[in-house]
Amino acid sequence: MATTSDSNTDFTFTQYDETGFHHIEIFGAREHNLKDIDVNLPRNQLVVITGISGSGKSSLAFDTIYAEGQRRYMESFSAYARSFIGNMERPDVDKINGLSPVISIEQKTTTRNPRSTVGTTTEVYDFLRLLFARAGTAYSYLTGEKMIRQTEAQIVDLVLREFDHKAFTILAPVVKGRKGHYRELFVQIRKMGFTKVRVDGEITELRPKMQVDRYKIHDIEIVVDRLKVSKQDKSRLADSIKTAMYHGKGVILALDEQGNPHHFSKFLMDPKSGLAYDEPAPNIFSFNSPYGACPTCKGLGTIAKITRETVIPDPKLSISRGGIAPLGEYRDIWIFKKLSSLLKRYGANITTPIKDLPEEVVQIILHGDAVPVAVDSVKYPGQKWHTKFEGIVSFLEKQKDSGSEKVQKWIQDFTQVTVCPDCNGARLKKESLHYKVDGMNIAQLAEMDIVQLSSWLEGLEDRLDNKQRIVAVEILKELRKRLHFLVNVGLDYLHLNRPLRTLSGGESQRIRLATQIGTQLVGVLYILDEPSIGLHQRDNQKLIKALKDLRDLGNTILVVEHDKEMMMNADHIVDIGPGAGRHGGTIVAQGDPRTFLQRNSATAQYLTGEQAIPIPDARRQGHGTILSLEGATGNNLQHLNLELPLGKMICITGVSGSGKSSLIHNTLIPILKNRLYKSKREPLPFSQIKGVEYLDKVIEVDQSPIGRTPRSNPATYTGVFTDIRALFTNLPEAKIRGYKPGRFSFNVKGGRCETCQGAGMKLIEMDFLPDVLVPCETCKGKRYNRETLEVRFKGKSISDVLDMTVEEAVIFFENQPKILRKITTLNEVGLGYISLGQHATTLSGGEAQRVKLSAELSKRDTGRTLYVLDEPTTGLHFQDVKNLLLLLNKLVNKGNTVLIIEHNLDIIKTVDHIIDLGPEGGRNGGRIVCSGSPEELISHHESYTARFLKEELYQG
Repeated sequence: MATTSDSNTDFTFTQYDETGFHHIEIFGAREHNLKDIDVNLPRNQLVVITGISGSGKSSLAFDTIYAEGQRRYMESFSAYARSFIGNMERPDVDKINGLSPVISIEQKTTTRNPRSTVGTTTEVYDFLRLLFARAGTAYSYLTGEKMIRQTEAQIVDLVLREFDHKAFTILAPVVKGRKGHYRELFVQIRKMGFTKVRVDGEITELRPKMQVDRYKIHDIEIVVDRLKVSKQDKSRLADSIKTAMYHGKGVILALDEQGNPHHFSKFLMDPKSGLAYDEPAPNIFSFNSPYGACPTCKGLGTIAKITRETVIPDPKLSISRGGIAPLGEYRDIWIFKKLSSLLKRYGANITTPIKDLPEEVVQIILHGDAVPVAVDSVKYPGQKWHTKFEGIVSFLEKQKDSGSEKVQKWIQDFTQVTVCPDCNGARLKKESLHYKVDGMNIAQLAEMDIVQLSSWLEGLEDRLDNKQRIVAVEILKELRKRLHFLVNVGLDYLHLNRPLRTLSGGESQRIRLATQIGTQLVGVLYILDEPSIGLHQRDNQKLIKALKDLRDLGNTILVVEHDKEMMMNADHIVDIGPGAGRHGGTIVAQGDPRTFLQRNSATAQYLTGEQAIPIPDARRQGHGTILSLEGATGNNLQHLNLELPLGKMICITGVSGSGKSSLIHNTLIPILKNRLYKSKREPLPFSQIKGVEYLDKVIEVDQSPIGRTPRSNPATYTGVFTDIRALFTNLPEAKIRGYKPGRFSFNVKGGRCETCQGAGMKLIEMDFLPDVLVPCETCKGKRYNRETLEVRFKGKSISDVLDMTVEEAVIFFENQPKILRKITTLNEVGLGYISLGQHATTLSGGEAQRVKLSAELSKRDTGRTLYVLDEPTTGLHFQDVKNLLLLLNKLVNKGNTVLIIEHNLDIIKTVDHIIDLGPEGGRNGGRIVCSGSPEELISHHESYTARFLKEELYQG
């Protein structure tokens, strides 16, 4: 029940909630580290849950509230349906009242499917398909002529008008471009009463036992009538056209006096060439349907091709010295003997550099030859085996489709992904690409960004004819609405063809948010996980407005968030803490923003300015050396020249879509990895790079998962588990039993539980719902068998060690320097609350990134390393950001360079050098707006970052 009053009136009215509760009431929540908490969250309001990383925010929002909502949904199924999917475990909570149907929008659910795009996920592309199927105009891909469809009456009128008093032959096509002798067809035509047929352009009498060459391609038409066109013979003409239309299955071919062909059809047809299209339907515009997908690339827009360059990377080498990459250097095996015999035929040998071989020979080596090669037999001296040489590329192509998984992975090293030559990346077959609306095909619209597409739709009705306008009006209304939602969540720089797997966690979350706003559901509880990730401050207000609009429809919005602006715009804030892990799990403060600021929690202190991340007194001067990248033109980059002063902490900023990822992840990193590690990843186009000699290592720390199965965990990723296993192997009990390190591995037979094969969890397939992981019933999630668990160090088994939090492990292993060094780094990056054996699938993107960061920090640096971090503040509270900055500053103080892509002003204000890209996203971005220290940057008026930074520095 919510009470609303108007300041201009003296009455109040009460709005009743459909659940009968005006709060979501949670009693006794104990999931993970939650300490038996009771909390009331107001319904139909925007509620922010905040707190230190690991304090229990996700445990409350996702593992308690969402899990209970999902369980109740499952309980609504019939007993028969539940018998197939099993029962979901109830979260550890006493009671939850006032819970609506729950929809969770998380970061981690980004699909890896290349067929999922921005357009398909938001349903914008589905409405475009409908628009083209119902209002599109078809054109011939042979002549460019507009396709027409005619009724029998229209054809009669056209013939009378165009061919009056002229000789006219009416034909019914029955065979078009097919092989066969067609003896039975000719018999059938005779029985129908026809006397003449036209075979391959020649009119001939039908004869008994008539047939044609079965191995040639033929065109056969029935001669229905030959007449002189006149109005007096209109009924005869109409009957003949009707007969021809029947036998030609809706298609007629006619010949004039000069023998020129004319095509008529009740379907879409090119009047010049006779080319016919199927009736348009939405699925012929779908690249995920066999009816619409390009047959060459199967709707992907790209093909993986084995090229000459990948097979022969260095033509200066000879075959014996490894000139053919898949074969490697010379060995005494059959393939090299074959090549030797082949080259002998052309007066060369395997020691000849490939560049000196004739082009014809290189082509035979790559693609094979039909002429057999004589190879000396080892088993029978003096005899020769005559065998054909199929070619290296031909062999690899065959193995790519039919070889084992291991072989296919090996062949990937020699494949190059190129744009499909048939559809040029448009994904659709050529018929689909020749339907147009206002002169544009559907692939051209899918390549536009959201802003361009919105402007194209503006006033489109005025550019359509009456019939199209009537059909399109409702479709256009839906399209505009969905595009408006995408603009509102700050994604106007994306285009519809952008694969979903290339989006950041925050972008994919906002895509799903825009889709949910489009559904216009009411009475739902939405739970979001840091939707502001990857969003520039300029677009933050748009996101907040979108969430408020969703709330105003009559929904409850629950947001796990650290963003200052989001908190200040919330209706209610809940702060969980005071610390992480076992030090958290309690409600330290809650209330509306005004009330919340009066509390004494750590979050409130940062919001009021009592505590702050300090701005350094002086900026570092660096080494004086520069890494320079020139002429970067990939994606939306506009001949960009980048200069990175080494020995500093550098921040790359800019609005979403301005080109930060294109510049750093897709251009700079691949170039450096090619130069330093001989990596094969292709960078985006650029002119040249200078200054690589000043670096000897490049370390990229991104937010991709550290593993996709429960077998991956922080202990295995950082390598500390190898040291822990070695410690257990050296224990007296393990030595007596003869245990080796493998005994303490949960990935190999011996010490692991064989029921779950060391995973500790079993996968339950839920048919039409997402699969669920449940603890193994044999080992109860411990991963190991009883004998292995009997070996203990300081009273703890190997399973107990994996269950320890990092914080506990630091104390437990304080006298083991090798282990301590690695786990101390995990603790320093703010991950003291996670357990060493926590499943990788349960880590957020920000946590995964910090695990990777700690793995790199625990290694010995060289002082000439470039560290690249992509939004490292994801999932971090103000206090965690402060701790992270201490670590990053340590790295830079040792002479290394740290390059950060970031929107968080707390990071931006503390760095030594900023490079701001923009000024806008998409096609209006891709250039450097300004660069320099934070103090130098704030004087640039064109930069959005500078405007917000000025306020932050002034406050600081």
